Amino acid sequence: MKITPEKPMWMAGYASRKTPSDGVLQDLYAKCLVLEDAKGNRLVILTMDLIGIPASLRQGVEEAGQKKHGLPPESVVMNASHTHCGPEFRIGGWRYLEGMEHKVAEAEEYGKLLLERLTKLMDDSIAKLAPAQVHHNRARCGFAMNRRLPSRLGYKNSPYPDGPVDHDVPVLEVNSADGKQLVAVLFGYACHNTTLGIQQFCGDYAGYAQEELEKAHPGAVALFMTGCGGDQNPYPRREVDHAKTHGKTLAMAVETALQVMPKQPTPSDLKMAFERVPLAFATPPTKEELEKRAETTNAYEAEHAKRLLAILKNEGKLETSYPYPVQVIHFGDAMAMVTLGGEVVVDYSLRLKRELKHPMVWVCGYSNDVMGYIPSLRVLKEGGYEAGGAMVYGSHPGPWSEAVEETIIGKAKALDGKLGAAGAGRN
Repeated sequence: MKITPEKPMWMAGYASRKTPSDGVLQDLYAKCLVLEDAKGNRLVILTMDLIGIPASLRQGVEEAGQKKHGLPPESVVMNASHTHCGPEFRIGGWRYLEGMEHKVAEAEEYGKLLLERLTKLMDDSIAKLAPAQVHHNRARCGFAMNRRLPSRLGYKNSPYPDGPVDHDVPVLEVNSADGKQLVAVLFGYACHNTTLGIQQFCGDYAGYAQEELEKAHPGAVALFMTGCGGDQNPYPRREVDHAKTHGKTLAMAVETALQVMPKQPTPSDLKMAFERVPLAFATPPTKEELEKRAETTNAYEAEHAKRLLAILKNEGKLETSYPYPVQVIHFGDAMAMVTLGGEVVVDYSLRLKRELKHPMVWVCGYSNDVMGYIPSLRVLKEGGYEAGGAMVYGSHPGPWSEAVEETIIGKAKALDGKLGAAGAGRN
């Protein structure tokens, strides 16, 4: 379903933008895949060519799914591609800032329309349920690179070829009941969608990858899920041709999983768990500290301090934790999918794939609620943009406490254990 804004909007992802969008290079889409096992357990996966998912949007979709279809929260997955060429419809960065009322109104209007379209998309997809053959596999793709370059002055946002990466391309293939027609292909990759920073709407490399796959398989729907790419960028960048090339490269990796490598049948039985765990912030700044920051010459730090001061005035205190979403899905004993909120760095994916004992583990970031960057303990201690520097663009006090990684990993492991015994371990 097309979700491209019907009029110019302020765009998301780069604070340096000074004007609204100027046209459409590639339409943005929301897509839905519904799986149902023999016992009637349903899994609804919604993917969107958008910067993120506000908690309010997740709540609206969750409530609609419960009311119309009896879906429990654990049966719904929402994942954003994190394209930086989509609309800005989150209002956290504008909260309590004077002169931003027009942007807030615009964002709320688009958010309302988006909820309506996602709800209809979910309804239509459930209505079209039909017997199918499902397989899973994985391949590799190499254009993502760690972007936390160590330097004498700290960690720079720059290519770092020696940094950790996750080049897995997990793939879920859905064919017709007779196996002759590809119906849908769900695939993932751990990388920012930041090839481009243009003023036109575009899905970036993920949009082009989906486009390539749908051209190659007429009638099939291609859905992209972002992995733990919080500290990963696509390289090279800044040109439309680079985004198209990355898209073709990723699409070819998916084709490898579809056509070349041995396919693994995906068991039909589904088990799911979803919880929000309190994720603690570090000790928040005092009012005096915020008043001092509000006078700094750094505009972003000053605006952040002013937002926090306004929250203190209106609400009496700053938040000390955030209800962070963690979800685990078992596809029989063959594959486990873990979905995590926020802009999760690659350490989480690498660690969970080591420590969860399943034949295949698929880890997604940017899922169900995108509230900011989620550093590992390593990244938090190193410092830099992903560690807490980026929080000046929102309304959270930041940074996270040093319990951030163990809190999230611990909850993922607990939910995984709750769902039952794992498989034989990953090859």
